[in-house]
Amino acid sequence: MRLRGSVCAAAGLLLAVAMGCTGGAQDSALQSSASAARAAGGSPRTTPSPTPADPVSLKALMQGEHTGSGLRLGAVLDRTSAYTRYAVTYEADGLTISGIMNIPEGEGPFPALVLAHGYIDPDVYFSGQGMPREQDRLARSGYVVLHIDYRNHARSDKDPDNAVNLRLGYTEDVIGAALALRDSGRPEIDGDRIGLFGRSMGGGVVYNTLVVAPGLFDAAVAYAPVSARPEENIDHFQRPDGDPVVTEIEEKHGTPEENPDFWRGVTPLTYADRMTEPLLIQHGTADDTCPLTWSREAAAAFEKAGKDVELRTVAGEGHTFGPKWAASMDVTEAFFARHLH
Repeated sequence: MRLRGSVCAAAGLLLAVAMGCTGGAQDSALQSSASAARAAGGSPRTTPSPTPADPVSLKALMQGEHTGSGLRLGAVLDRTSAYTRYAVTYEADGLTISGIMNIPEGEGPFPALVLAHGYIDPDVYFSGQGMPREQDRLARSGYVVLHIDYRNHARSDKDPDNAVNLRLGYTEDVIGAALALRDSGRPEIDGDRIGLFGRSMGGGVVYNTLVVAPGLFDAAVAYAPVSARPEENIDHFQRPDGDPVVTEIEEKHGTPEENPDFWRGVTPLTYADRMTEPLLIQHGTADDTCPLTWSREAAAAFEKAGKDVELRTVAGEGHTFGPKWAASMDVTEAFFARHLH
C-alpha cells in the first residue's frame, strides 16, 4: 500500500461518504433505540469516545493527517560526472523544510532515498551537513538522494516547541519528504520506490517513522542509531551536559517515574507491531557514542513482533565508521537493491 499526498485524507473522505450515505438509517436506528430505552425507563446507550492521545506522542502522530508537497529545486550547488547537486525545499505539515538533492545523470526515473542525519547543533548546522559520504556514493549508484535539514536547521522553518517535545517534529519532516517525492511529478524520481536511511539520531527518526507511517517507505536502514527510548537518550546525552531543556521536558511531561504512560507513548518499541517495511540496522562493536545494546534491544523488539529486521554488527567500528565504512555500504546498497528494484 502506498500513501500519497496525505496520509489520512483519503480515509477521512471515505468515512464522510459512508456516513453521508447511511445517515438516514442511522438516525432511525438511534431514534428507535432512544424510544425503547425511554419505554423501559432507562437512557439510550452511547458508545464512549476514545481517549484522545497526548499531543506529544507517537500515537498522536499516527492519528494526525500528514502532508508533503511542493518539492522545489533551487540553485545548482555542484555538478559531477555522475550527478547534479541542488538546493531544495518542500512543504511538510505546514512548514517549509530545506535540504539538498543529488540527481543522477542518465535516464530515469531513479529510486529515491530520504537521508535523516544525526544530531548537529542547529546553531552551527549548514544545509546538507551530516552524511556527505552517503550522499555522494548513493547518487553515484543511481539513487535520487534527498538529504533533509529538519525543522530549525539551515533554511527550514522554525518550530520553537520541538526540543521540549522530544524532537518528534523530525519524524513529521521525514514523512513529508516521502510524500513530497511521491507528489513531485518529476520524471527523474520514481515515486513508487523510496527508501529511508538514517544515522545516529536519524536512526531514531527511522524507528519513529516506520511505526507512525507504515507502508510509506519500501525499506529502511539505520546506522549506529540512538536508543529507541527517549529517556535513555536524555540521560546519556543531555543530562550530563546540563542541558536546560531537560528541566523543561520534565516540567511539561514528568519524569519516567512520575508519568510512565507518557514515556511509553514516545518509544517506537511500544508500537513495534505496526512496522511493515524491512529494516537493516548496522552498528559498530566499538561505538562509544551510542551503545550497541540499544540496537540489540530495538532489533529484538521488532523481531519479537514478527518483523523483517536484521542487526548487523561491524567488528571494531566506532560511531562514525571508518575502515569498514565502504564494506558496510556494500551491504546497505545490496539491501536497498533487493527492496527498491
